[in-house]
Amino acid sequence: EVQLVESGGGLVQAGGSLRLSCAASGFTFDDYAIGWFRQAPGKEREGVSCISSRDGSAYYADSVKGRFTISSDNAYNTVYLQINSLKPEDTAVYYCAADSSGSYYCHFADYWGQGTQVTVSS
Repeated sequence: EVQLVESGGGLVQAGGSLRLSCAASGFTFDDYAIGWFRQAPGKEREGVSCISSRDGSAYYADSVKGRFTISSDNAYNTVYLQINSLKPEDTAVYYCAADSSGSYYCHFADYWGQGTQVTVSS
């Protein structure tokens, strides 16, 4: 059974930091791209950052470049998203997702986690 379990969300003040974790199981981790998407109230879900588990190549949405850092620990089948300089507009549910094509451009996902809430107060 495929599982993507997110953790690390919470309430933080603007300018603060969080680290989200996504623990994956039930598939061959090294063959997938793993990423983070987010959905704010009333908005469409958007790809934030994704990484190739095979070679570490990563994509970042323009809105998060320079503030978010994605990394992968293949030994533990876990992907992290370090979020710095948080802004109120980063408030959203953050979902971990896995793409079997290995594409790290956050275009598609075969599997999704349940999501973790990130709330940034001003």
